[in-house]
Amino acid sequence: MIKQIPNLLTLLNLFFGCMAITAAMQHGLTLSYDYNTGQQILVIPEKIFLASVFIAIAAVIDFFDGFVARLFGASSELGKQLDSLSDVVSFGVAPGIIVYQFLQLSIARHDGGIDSSIFWLLPAFIIPCAGAYRLGRFNIDNSQSTVFKGVPIPAAGLVIASFPLIYWYSNTTVLNNILLNEWFWYAVIFLISYLMVCTLPMKALKFSGLSFKVLLPFIIIAIVAVVAAILVGWLAVPLAFLTYVIVSLIFK
Repeated sequence: MIKQIPNLLTLLNLFFGCMAITAAMQHGLTLSYDYNTGQQILVIPEKIFLASVFIAIAAVIDFFDGFVARLFGASSELGKQLDSLSDVVSFGVAPGIIVYQFLQLSIARHDGGIDSSIFWLLPAFIIPCAGAYRLGRFNIDNSQSTVFKGVPIPAAGLVIASFPLIYWYSNTTVLNNILLNEWFWYAVIFLISYLMVCTLPMKALKFSGLSFKVLLPFIIIAIVAVVAAILVGWLAVPLAFLTYVIVSLIFK
């Protein structure tokens, strides 16, 4: 029974991924009716920060399930497959729904946007597709120990999950207007998807030693994350993500 604990944690990751999807979908774009004017009104989505919270919880669980598996000597092929399946939902599908909702809101702000074709929203689902491809490739590649090929899907999912928090807790009009621009989201979709499916070397939290040279990239990321969190709040998440990508490419 003890050896099933890591698998149960992995399924808990999946559970919170499903919760994130539910939270993102329930607080989506809706229409209301103004009986005084006889017109339909576009209702701004409520806070979907719960989706971000659930994705963050899933990420914490995802980080520890591997540690627990090694602790109990319970690593298995089943656990590996469950982990990938859970990650597709928590860090692929759930973030894809978040992007879908932001795209829907961004396009609806234009004249006649509420009646726009769903075609403009479908690119959001490139993200879970790219994530699934990356995980499939990872499962058959035994060379990704201290270095990943492409950005890991949890990192991609977390950076997308930060945008609802940035939007609803930011008092900057310019920043909010950027987050309500569909072309910004198309750029995010392209960049995140590319970084997952590419084979560029990315640092993994697995060390071959504890020398300063090995730890330096992670120290830089930590400093940027802490300083940015103090200065710009939730915007620190995408800044730390970009730092992670840049540092990985510099310190190969």
